[in-house]
Amino acid sequence: MDFQGRRERQLVKYLRRMLALKARSVECILKSGYENIKSGGTADEQICPEVGRLLDGFFFNKGGKGMKKILTLIMIACMMVGILTGCQGKNDVPKVSVAQIVEHKSLNEIRDSFHEEMKALGYKDGENIQLEFKDAGNQRNTLNSILSTFAGNQSDVIVAIATPTAIAAANYSEDIPIVFSAVSDPIQSGLIDDLQHPNKNITGTSDEIQVDKILSLALEMDPNMKKLGFIYNSGEANSVSNLEKAKVFCKEHNLTLIEASGTNISEMQSAFSVLLNKCDAIFAPNDNTVASSISALVELANKKKVPVYAGADSMVSDGCFATVGINYTELGKETARMVNQILKGKDVSEIPVKVFKDDLNIYVNEDTLQAIGRTIPKQLKEQVVMMK
Repeated sequence: MDFQGRRERQLVKYLRRMLALKARSVECILKSGYENIKSGGTADEQICPEVGRLLDGFFFNKGGKGMKKILTLIMIACMMVGILTGCQGKNDVPKVSVAQIVEHKSLNEIRDSFHEEMKALGYKDGENIQLEFKDAGNQRNTLNSILSTFAGNQSDVIVAIATPTAIAAANYSEDIPIVFSAVSDPIQSGLIDDLQHPNKNITGTSDEIQVDKILSLALEMDPNMKKLGFIYNSGEANSVSNLEKAKVFCKEHNLTLIEASGTNISEMQSAFSVLLNKCDAIFAPNDNTVASSISALVELANKKKVPVYAGADSMVSDGCFATVGINYTELGKETARMVNQILKGKDVSEIPVKVFKDDLNIYVNEDTLQAIGRTIPKQLKEQVVMMK
């Protein structure tokens, strides 16, 4: 018998829905019992006797096939509701593991607001949930190692903050629900096929950058702008997607787009310096490599009095000139609410991706406004949220 067979996979899914927070433990029990049976033992040698005897009866039953096996499995599932309470320890609580590719203000804001919302939903770390937070330091190998550890520890849900993290986490979605956060284009990134009916055991929140609105703001701020720079890491799918949108906008508005890329802070600074000498303004999308080095880049731009338009309000608070965007605290909160639904038994496919593209604000950094000697057009003043 193959535990990963279709019927057994259906059983695990059924148990997840039925037992909600205890789902991962059920899966462990089934796997443990079967592996021991394969090696010549009986299920109750390794796991609690009550469940073990039930499993032995199922796996060694020679007289029934087809529907009889399915009915047996369902009976086991029903009995486990009561049995698990006696078999499992007090520490058997759901485990939610959170990973982010790198530390920077936008991602940290999502992580922290996620944590706070989980508390508001009634979860207390160490009591009725286990929460773990890991940062990969912008190293893909480290990220893969973190996610592999999450899977090995049998996390009940993995929260993947930012597109690179979500793409890496998707490798484990067959067995573990993945909830992404701050993925600009989930479909283009290959995570799902349908925002309203997410497949692949993956859903989450999207910070789809309103490229047209940000660049329209840049033109309102400076109607004489002719050359726009675009700084990004070509290895980040979200940035490539936004680059394509910027190209379309520039073509429609007769602007010259000059792009430059880098994979680390040193390369970013060199590429950025080239753009400063060629462009009237620079657009920095929600790129994790750019965001982690944005303070140094903005310092260079302010000396040249070149405005830097960003893809996130948190980057404006770090010194970028302006953006049109969402509130990342709300993004983190909504991510927590999705995790809560999954822990309570809702199927991932029934949780649509939440795209944050409404109720946008114009954010302007007051210090940068003064540093580059710009003024806010009269027609925009009432719409602007000033930041420092």
